[in-house]
Amino acid sequence: MTALDLDRFRRMCRQFRWLSIFMVISVGAMLLLAHLVFPVLNWLINGRAMDAQHTAISLIWLTPAVFYLFAVWSIGRAMGQLANGRLIQPTLASALRRVGLSVGLGAVFTVFLMTNLLRAAGAAKGGYLNFDVGAMTLGMIGGALFLLGRVVDQADRVQAEMDEMI
Repeated sequence: MTALDLDRFRRMCRQFRWLSIFMVISVGAMLLLAHLVFPVLNWLINGRAMDAQHTAISLIWLTPAVFYLFAVWSIGRAMGQLANGRLIQPTLASALRRVGLSVGLGAVFTVFLMTNLLRAAGAAKGGYLNFDVGAMTLGMIGGALFLLGRVVDQADRVQAEMDEMI
């Protein structure tokens, strides 16, 4: 990789880092507005606070988004580390594990827990599983990313052992 290619790669990593920061902040702000600020404003202006049931329902709907936003934040963090010159292999291994775990947990929550928790809170009726193909796909991708992170980490350890032998 030439110096020009390396500079271009680092510039693209910085740009992607800022894009992830923008996404986390903008989407996070919208979620906070919808689930925290507007209910509080409604309570202050109209004197009607959200009851415990509606608060629980709001938190249930919010939970997968928090997992997914953490995944985006982790990607942005890894891109920032690469832009600053950190080695690719250890950065990639930890980022793959964090992103895979958070995407996988968000998807598992969506498919297996959300429907049942919403039913317990009195907001939904229906089956015991949410057959959301997108969430199921994200769950599989999250698991694969987590496993790939472990493989990259193991490859880094093997490479270090080989370097010591030479």
